[in-house]
Amino acid sequence: MEQLVEAHKDEYGEKPDVMACAPGRVHLLGEHTWFFKDKTLSMAVNLPVYIGVSKRSDTNLRFNFVQLKEKKRSTLSSLKYKKEDKWANAIKSVIYGFGASGFECSGMNFTVYSEILPSAGFGITNAVKIASAWAIKELHRFKCPLEEIMRVLERANMQFYGNAGFKADNFTVIHSKENSLVLTDYAKNTFDIVPFKFKDKIVVLTDARVPRITTWNEESLFQPENVLLLGELKERRTNVYGGWYYADNGPEVNEVLSVVNEDLRRHLVCVMNEHKNILKCEAALRKEDFASFARAVNHSHEDMRDLYDISCPEIDWLLKRVQELDESPDDLRNPVNCGRITGKGFGRCTYTILRKCDLEGYKEKLAEYERIFRFKPEFYVVKPAKGVRLI
Repeated sequence: MEQLVEAHKDEYGEKPDVMACAPGRVHLLGEHTWFFKDKTLSMAVNLPVYIGVSKRSDTNLRFNFVQLKEKKRSTLSSLKYKKEDKWANAIKSVIYGFGASGFECSGMNFTVYSEILPSAGFGITNAVKIASAWAIKELHRFKCPLEEIMRVLERANMQFYGNAGFKADNFTVIHSKENSLVLTDYAKNTFDIVPFKFKDKIVVLTDARVPRITTWNEESLFQPENVLLLGELKERRTNVYGGWYYADNGPEVNEVLSVVNEDLRRHLVCVMNEHKNILKCEAALRKEDFASFARAVNHSHEDMRDLYDISCPEIDWLLKRVQELDESPDDLRNPVNCGRITGKGFGRCTYTILRKCDLEGYKEKLAEYERIFRFKPEFYVVKPAKGVRLI
């Protein structure tokens, strides 16, 4: 906080009027299934983004990201998405969202302070957006309850970015609590807080530094006809979270999906499997059953690799080494560690949940990874964090 204040003073000659902080986040499972009204299991993590903002006497907007040493500028009358504005688009979108919701903003100076850069893929840009929304609301004393802020953020996504956004991002960063996960149900547009009580474990996020190379366009999967296909395979189940389940009957699944090509079929099967894995994780978390939780996470990565086609050899190598930290790596029924690719996929990031005693062994695997693949990974030991707040 003190560094944020000093950076704001150095850039604008005054202290920030308001400061806010929002956590980073990682999606454990389900980030690729929102279009099908499925579920996403997420964790807010203690990789904080700090925002400082002060009012101006004109209609200009100034943005400064301390660690990136980047400065951007705009005006209230020319708020539009610009590719070159990168992270600043997140703040601009929120200002736009307030305006589209009937709130009048003044000119402002912004300082962004984050030790983790947006390129790492741990929800930093979204944290910038949420923290900015809280800071702008406080700065202008807007009478804006939480429901209205959610609408501001939706307008920021739909009207500024031109997409529906990802509700799990907002629910996680706004509502998360310490030592808990956030489970978003897209069918009901709701979320639940699920305790994460594996106290003998640590969570490690790894930026594998692998350049993302997209091998297929994920948006090609997001078509109404595919939603209808999977809708035929949904069955009501009163004994599972959310009240429904995808059919387990192999012949029925094959018959329904016989109208699509093989690549699309595999991707849709992965969506179905992911929903089942989330339900298994939810049940395991409630029972504090780490082995069942870990099996579901590991199976999810196998599906991301083999069916959804978004992993890469470097990521797979890292996660295979995680399994080898177990004294009985072939005992697939009782894993003591787990991990998965996370984020947009096609390379870059993983999360692993390890026994505390395995951290040093994992560091050794990362050093070996660097020698073999020539990418220098960065890792962060994190824990589930609470949501956005004013400082």
